[in-house]
Amino acid sequence: MLELRRIIIDLFTNPMILCATFSWLVAQFLKIFTTPKFRMDKSVLHVLFGSGGMPSSHSAAVFGAAISIGLHEGFDSAVFAVVGVLAMVVVRDATGIRREAGKHAAMLNQITEELNKEKEHENEENAFEHTLKVLLGHTPLQVFFGAILGVAMAFICHYWIFPLMLAEHVLPLV
Repeated sequence: MLELRRIIIDLFTNPMILCATFSWLVAQFLKIFTTPKFRMDKSVLHVLFGSGGMPSSHSAAVFGAAISIGLHEGFDSAVFAVVGVLAMVVVRDATGIRREAGKHAAMLNQITEELNKEKEHENEENAFEHTLKVLLGHTPLQVFFGAILGVAMAFICHYWIFPLMLAEHVLPLV
């Protein structure tokens, strides 16, 4: 039981995990100010916890983790290499696959809307009620600014936040 407690404490005080988490949180918070009003039809919580938009929180998190690991372990370390490759996979996924899935969802929603109009016109009851989420991926610019945010957060965490937390004994000596 003591070992599980130590693992949990280590996870919640790991500077690299904290940096990635802080990067993600800041990116999600910034989306409140960068999301156009017409997209904020649901709520601020929907924007805070949703995907897509400016900046990319996925890019911010992986770049925050990668640079934080590089600063802590060295940019020539194996763990930095692994996280760097992971960051490139996330960027490719966000700008490629997920963005294309969002375009497909938009087309399917349009087709569904047209089918529903036909059913309304014909007084049919089996209308499609579910719309697919369109904002899944990111533009390259959104990913770029997410990456810049992650890099900035890594330096802020490494040189400012974590030394303060160590001084206050919030973080264990690493």
